[in-house]
Amino acid sequence: MDGISVIKIGGSLISDSSYLNVINDLRNSGLKNFVLVHGGGNEVTKYTEALGKKAIFVTSPEGIRSRYTDLETVIIYNMVMRKISSELVLSLNRLGFRAMGISGIDAGLIKAERKKKLIIIDERGRKRIIEGGYTGRVKDVDSELLLKIISMGVTPVISPVALGCEGEMLNVDGDRAASAIASSLKAERLIIFTNVDGVLIDGRVKEKLSIKEARETLKRVGPGMDKKLIACIEAVEGGVKQGIIANGRIENPISNAINGLRTVVEGNE
Repeated sequence: MDGISVIKIGGSLISDSSYLNVINDLRNSGLKNFVLVHGGGNEVTKYTEALGKKAIFVTSPEGIRSRYTDLETVIIYNMVMRKISSELVLSLNRLGFRAMGISGIDAGLIKAERKKKLIIIDERGRKRIIEGGYTGRVKDVDSELLLKIISMGVTPVISPVALGCEGEMLNVDGDRAASAIASSLKAERLIIFTNVDGVLIDGRVKEKLSIKEARETLKRVGPGMDKKLIACIEAVEGGVKQGIIANGRIENPISNAINGLRTVVEGNE
């Protein structure tokens, strides 16, 4: 089987339908084997608040911002992710692909460990320990199942919802889920599409970063980009040749991500 690309479409592209720009470009991209992973945080917030529940976000001591997920929220999260997956599958199938939506809980595709406790920084800047809710850390991906699906000529469209050790449904970060999937498949590349050209430092895109440089750069990027950079680091450490952060809104986003202006994390020092 030719090299596999794992493509993550970020929530910023989902919320304004610019994900179609990436999907339409896939037809002419030359990529033969790929897996699509999607986010959708903005959509989850929209539906959560429409249902009368306030979205809550917390910040870790390392400055990583994430959604606090209680039982009601994880149910809404799963519902919204299924909706987004269906829209992506429809779009791909209209272009002649054979796409299939699959959640991380389906057949136990993504298994995660539930975070029992979270250490957060409160509004006064103090450390606090709170209940972990229904957020998980990815521990295992069934790469054998994915490879069978791909070998049938079917494109998996994966929602980042994971199966917990006790059979519960867990919210997992989409970027890091995509990274774990790419590592499990020993993919050629992980491409994370967002709404900027890559990692910006002093207004300029850092086009290439070693793992060491990427870790150092983490201190200089803001919320959202930090998770994308962490995902690329983890993917390359897991055997993926390249972790790429690129703009999904520009012309020919796939070819640009592979050969154009973007940030590439590689294993070289």
